[in-house]
Amino acid sequence: MAEPSSNSTIGNTPGIVSAEAKESRWSVGMRALKHRNFQLFFSGQLISLTGTWMQTVAQSWLVYRLTGSSLLLGSVGFASQIPVFLMAPVGGMAADRFNRQRIVIATQVASMILAIVLALLTLTHMVKVWHIFVLAALLGVVNAFDIPGRQSFLVDMVGREDLMNAIALNSSMFNGARVVGPAIAGILVAKIGEGWCFFANGVSYIAVIVGLLMMRVDCPARSKSDSPLEDIIEGFSWVSHTGPIRALLLLLGVVSLVGMPYTVLMPVFADHILHGGAKALGILMGFTGIGALFGALTLALRSGIKGLGKLISICCAGFGVSLIAFAFSKLFWLSAFLLIPVGFFIMLQMACSNTLIQAMVPDALRGRVMAVYSMMFMGMAPFGALLGGALADRLGAPITVAVGGLASIVGAIWFGKQLPVFRGEARQLIIAQAMAGGEPAEEMTARVVQ
Repeated sequence: MAEPSSNSTIGNTPGIVSAEAKESRWSVGMRALKHRNFQLFFSGQLISLTGTWMQTVAQSWLVYRLTGSSLLLGSVGFASQIPVFLMAPVGGMAADRFNRQRIVIATQVASMILAIVLALLTLTHMVKVWHIFVLAALLGVVNAFDIPGRQSFLVDMVGREDLMNAIALNSSMFNGARVVGPAIAGILVAKIGEGWCFFANGVSYIAVIVGLLMMRVDCPARSKSDSPLEDIIEGFSWVSHTGPIRALLLLLGVVSLVGMPYTVLMPVFADHILHGGAKALGILMGFTGIGALFGALTLALRSGIKGLGKLISICCAGFGVSLIAFAFSKLFWLSAFLLIPVGFFIMLQMACSNTLIQAMVPDALRGRVMAVYSMMFMGMAPFGALLGGALADRLGAPITVAVGGLASIVGAIWFGKQLPVFRGEARQLIIAQAMAGGEPAEEMTARVVQ
C-alpha cells in the first residue's frame, strides 16, 4: 500500500497529523485482517497462545519446584525443542506435499491432548519429572510439523501482497499473549498451583481449532516429486546455495544457541537473584513480552521491506547489549524494564528475518525452507538450553547470560559485513518471486531490501 502524500498527512497547523493520515497508518498496520481466513486464524490463536504462555511459565516453575536444578531446567528445554531440530525437515516436506490447513489442525489437536494429560497428572499430584520430559519431547515432535506448516500456511491465507503484515501481526499476537499469559500464570501458580495453567492451555486450543475448521482456503500440494527424501535434500540444497538465506539463518542459529538460553534461566533470576518467586517470574516474562509486542507492531506498521537487512543487524546488536545489562542487574524493577528492549530487539530481528526469507523463497519450497528456519530458530535452542543450564551450574546465571549477549553482538557485526555481499542476490530473488506471484517488477523493485 502506498504511503499517503505529504498534502494528505499534514493539516493546517504544522506538526499536527490529520485524522485521515492516522487512519491510513492504522489500515497499513492491520491490512492482513481484511482477509476472512486470517481473521479466524488471528482470533483463535490469540486465545490459544495465551494458554501456551501460561503453560510455558508454569512448566518451568514446576520443574524448578520439583528439582531446584538449573541443569534440569535446561534439560527440559532441550527435550522440548530437540525434536524440532531433528524432525523439522520432515515437517517442511509434509507442508509442501500435503494440505497445510489439515496439518495445522492436526498439530493443534495433538497439542491440546498433551496439555490435558499434563494437567491431569499435575492436578492429581502424580506428576514426576520424567513425565514432564516425555510430554515436552512429544510436544516438540508436534511443533516440528506445526511451525513449518503454520508459517507456510500464512501465504495461503493472505497472499503474497499482505504476507509481511501477516507475519508481523502473527508475531504481535504471539507477544500480546506473551504479556498476558505469564502474568496470569504467575498469579495462578502462586494461588492454586501449576495444574490449572496446564488445563487452561488445553481448553484454549478449542478456539484455534474451531477457527481453522471454519476457514475456506485453497492449499494445493506444491511438491511434484515422488520421493520425500529428494524433497528434503532439495530444500537443504537450495538454502545452502542461496547466500542471503544462508546468512540470515546462520545469524538466527547463533542467537538461538547463545542468546536465547536466558529464557530457560529466568526462574533462577526470579528466585535466587531477584528474590521474587513465581509471581516475579510471571512479571519478568510479561515485560519481555511487552518489548516483543512493540517490536512486532513496529514491523506491522511498515509498508515495504526496504532496509530490513540493516535493521536485522542493528536489532541483533541491541539484543546483545540489553541482555548484558539485564544479566548484571540486581534490582527487580530495573531487571524487568531491561527486558523490554531485550524482547523488542529479538522479536524484531526474528520477524524481519522471517519476512525476508519468505519474500525470497519460491512457493514450491516454502515449507522446506521454513523448516530450516525452524531448525535455526527453535531447533538450536535446545542445545543452547542444555549448554546454558550446564554453564549456569558452574559459572552462575548472570555470567552465562552475559556471554550470550556478547556473542550476539559479534554475530551482528559479522552479519553487517555480509550485507553488501548478498544485497544484489537478495534483490533478484525478491523480484523473481514477486513476478511469479503476479506483482509487477517495477513496483517490487522500489521495495526490495537495502
